[in-house]
Amino acid sequence: MSVIVIEDPGVEQLAPVTTARLAAAISCGSLRLVDWLEQMSVPCYGISRPYLEAIQASDFPALRSMHLADSDARPQLIVSARLVPSKSNWQRLTDAMASHRPDAPPLWFQDRGEVVAVVGPQETFDEVQRCGRRYFQTRVSHLHSARDAQHLEAFAWPHEVVLQHMQTLQENLQWRIERGGYQQLKDGVFVGKGVQFPEACTIDVATGPVILEELVQVGPYSLLRGPLHLGRKCRVLEHASLKDGVAAGHTTKIGGEVEASIIEPYTNKQHHGFLGHSYVGSWVNLGAGTCTSDLKNTYGLISVDYPAEKVATGMQFLGCMIGDYSKSAINTSIFTGKWVGVCSALYGFVTTNVPSFTNYAKLFGQVATLPAAVMIATQARMFARRQVPQRPCDIALIESLYEVTREERVLVE
Repeated sequence: MSVIVIEDPGVEQLAPVTTARLAAAISCGSLRLVDWLEQMSVPCYGISRPYLEAIQASDFPALRSMHLADSDARPQLIVSARLVPSKSNWQRLTDAMASHRPDAPPLWFQDRGEVVAVVGPQETFDEVQRCGRRYFQTRVSHLHSARDAQHLEAFAWPHEVVLQHMQTLQENLQWRIERGGYQQLKDGVFVGKGVQFPEACTIDVATGPVILEELVQVGPYSLLRGPLHLGRKCRVLEHASLKDGVAAGHTTKIGGEVEASIIEPYTNKQHHGFLGHSYVGSWVNLGAGTCTSDLKNTYGLISVDYPAEKVATGMQFLGCMIGDYSKSAINTSIFTGKWVGVCSALYGFVTTNVPSFTNYAKLFGQVATLPAAVMIATQARMFARRQVPQRPCDIALIESLYEVTREERVLVE
């Protein structure tokens, strides 16, 4: 039994969320697709974008290189890396694998007419590798003859990461609780080893559980309202308010008011300011007073201008989507439904979308490109502060990101 995870061409449409990270490493509902794969305890192989192959090999050993597989063998499951990492999705797949006979036709799964998973595929590893990232597109014709094609949720646009996060957090937290490994302090509050609580701290589980992984530190006079998940070594600053669907990755610092948002590992949002219904990548620093708007003055539904097209989200609440390595200066204000690329710096009012590697001070009439060399030096300083070594693959990633995002900057270069 084995699994192949493919970063199909739809992954590019998820920028800036996926610009600097594997799609299977998107956090949503406190989990990533790679977390589900690790639970299977079977060999998993990954086909990623070429510039992320070194990162996949170094940081995600669960996703092996296709070159390590038996070229004549057949995998039992092939999935798109865009699958939503929800308990519901994974239950449908595991049930299908358990009931599928080796001699039976493949089981196809789709989302909005696109194939996103196949149980019992007919292709060998060698044939899949020759199809590469376009495997699902080359096999679409088979879907039309499969009357029993089932549905799975997959990400098509960046804002859907926030939408799916709000819809799946409860069930994913329940899965975490069922697995065990936590100490239950009281009804709805589950903690790992070494968690530190002050006496003056309010925990509200009326709307969902609160789960704190090991070595989480919570400052005094804080509010933690579930559903909520904080990763290992997350630090919550004094007077912080985390509520209504927050999930923060390991080694993050959080202060101020945060609502219904995802914060990836190694990111700092430790000062006062509001972050709502947003996605924030890794190694981001939000300066003091940074605020996001997540509701239009008209109370209407929000549309997002993506490079490909303008998309009606159907969401009344949507903040921003910030790519890895970007920073905001003090008192930065980000308007509703905006996206910020990777490796950018924000100042003042962010009234438009921000391309990657952009020094954005439009309020002051200054919008310029940030060279890759500047971001490599910044990366080294950030890593050193967290005792994380800067590897050749990390430097190469910044250089590659600069090239793959060049088209984003056409209007500012």
